[in-house]
Amino acid sequence: MNVVISLLRAVNLGAHNRIKMDALCGLYESLDLREPKSYVQSGNVVFKTRERDVVRLARRIEKGIEDTFGFHTDVVLRTAADLRDVLARNPFRARPEIHPGKLLVLFLAGEPGEKARENVRRIKTDPEELWIDGREVYMYFPNGMGRSKLPWTRLDKMLETAGTARNWNSVTKLLQMAEKMEQS
Repeated sequence: MNVVISLLRAVNLGAHNRIKMDALCGLYESLDLREPKSYVQSGNVVFKTRERDVVRLARRIEKGIEDTFGFHTDVVLRTAADLRDVLARNPFRARPEIHPGKLLVLFLAGEPGEKARENVRRIKTDPEELWIDGREVYMYFPNGMGRSKLPWTRLDKMLETAGTARNWNSVTKLLQMAEKMEQS
């Protein structure tokens, strides 16, 4: 069985798109996804599945959420192998001064086109740093995200594909959970 990590976009932010994680895991079980385990309240679920087509699986989960909870949210999926690759490709990994709480990864549902990539690369990011690599955008906020002028919450729209961001601490924790599930 494959171990897959699902990342929901914009759930449990303020009063909108509220989902209790135990209810979300229950939905995953009803979709025949095995051993779902959530991490924090932002819609991260690690589970096992026989399904190999992650695009079809993401659509099935999105439909289940809409039917059960009454709203649409984008679901971005990565396998455990994909997540290991995200860690290996981290452009900041050789810089010990990088604080993991200030490093964000935007996980994209699809591969952005070259024109969209070029438009994003033209954004003035200083002092923040931004790297696009495959279906991920790595962003470092040396002074924190609160006062950043980088329009990071709109990058998925600029890249013309759905996306959702997680900080580095969450990314590494989700990989730990996935690897533990792979071993069981």
